[in-house]
Amino acid sequence: MASATDTPTAPTALRRTLGFRDLVVYGLLFIAPMAPVGVFGTLDAKSHGAVALVYVAATVAMAFTASSYAQMVRVDPRAGSVFTYARRGLGEGPGLIAGWMAMLDYLLIPAVAYLFSGIAMNALVPEVSRWVWTALAVVVTTLLNLWGVRAAARVGFAVLAMEILVLLVFVVAAVTVLAEGGARRGWLSPLTGDGSLGFSVAAVLGAVSVAVLSYLGFDAIASFAEEVTGGSERVARAVLFCLALVGVLFVAQSYLAALLMPVSSAELAADPSSQGAAFYTAVQSAAGTWLHDLVAASKAIGAAFAALAGQAAAGRLVFAMARERRLPRVLAGTSGGTPRPALLVAATVTLVAAVWAARRDDGLDHLVSVVDIGALVAFTLLHASVVGWFVVRRGSGAPNWWLHLVVPVLGAAVTVAVIVEAAWTAQVVGAVWLVVGLGVLVAQRGRREPDRGTGPRTGVGPGG
Repeated sequence: MASATDTPTAPTALRRTLGFRDLVVYGLLFIAPMAPVGVFGTLDAKSHGAVALVYVAATVAMAFTASSYAQMVRVDPRAGSVFTYARRGLGEGPGLIAGWMAMLDYLLIPAVAYLFSGIAMNALVPEVSRWVWTALAVVVTTLLNLWGVRAAARVGFAVLAMEILVLLVFVVAAVTVLAEGGARRGWLSPLTGDGSLGFSVAAVLGAVSVAVLSYLGFDAIASFAEEVTGGSERVARAVLFCLALVGVLFVAQSYLAALLMPVSSAELAADPSSQGAAFYTAVQSAAGTWLHDLVAASKAIGAAFAALAGQAAAGRLVFAMARERRLPRVLAGTSGGTPRPALLVAATVTLVAAVWAARRDDGLDHLVSVVDIGALVAFTLLHASVVGWFVVRRGSGAPNWWLHLVVPVLGAAVTVAVIVEAAWTAQVVGAVWLVVGLGVLVAQRGRREPDRGTGPRTGVGPGG
């Protein structure tokens, strides 16, 4: 078993080619600057119209998690993200469970993004089934990922620039319409609720559990730690920068869309079928078909490349777990510095899930309801890892009590609260996945039992 301080050998080494800009591009691609478009209607209905407040709360909640990532990536700047950090801070057992739960998230988030792309393209070209568009998006982006992380980053940068440009066009058009015709809801309603259902803290927290889906991806930056030039400090800065930037973008666009919305949050809540297209409805009713089509096309392309970044991160998590013999060793192979076997496995799982969902009317509901539960459990273990490494083990000397205890404890409280407020389906799926992961842990520990006593492990500590 390799220790946490081992340097990867040549057959399982990743190539260092990414700079700060590349990390930010991958993070923003995975998150997608216009991520609220797909879930705006759902959040507006759930929060009683306080959709911008939902994103303010979600940004603050995720800031705790971003801080914990920034702390742990400095401790162990290797691929694997929460799997690597939990092994270092808590031990082998919690490390496996953290990686296992994150894997559920990393495999399903790209499927959701591919499905968003297929739905958007089907809206523009209805003659082609959405499952065909979805499968095509998987194939094209998988080929880019197999080409190499640097090549994918270059193409992704162009796509990201297009997304930001379209977002700016939307903001300018929305401000112009509001200046000329005024808001259709109260100017403060995106922060206080639109009055039809009344403000509710519980409603806002329930919506935050869904809004977290929009942020999942900034953490994927940490999975590229072995491919970055300039050290772990660059990864930490990229994580924090991405979260701050998308927080501003999410609050701004959801605020403007809520002011343009021609129906109340109560009407959206009463008609779930209209929630998926609510953002487009607001745009079209305010600015016309041209902006509707522009946003839809941008969402189609942007979602596909968000899935590209997600698939790349999933491949690196699978690669890291295989390198530590927690998954079949063959998945730890690389070719030209790219973890191609792990990428192909991640792409296959994503393709099956995305196409299955695209062929069902309720497929999007099924995927969205469970996609964030694995990440939330992994984030909770991440926060525990910070406390475990810096406070309990004193692995880096005297702890900073604010960054190494207060922030992670608050972060864990937030993620646990969001898990409690998550959909029942998500909780069941998460529990089943967790039980399977515990079974894998027990089976692997049983196989390793005869190997105990063969020598000390450095840098990892006792198994969890």
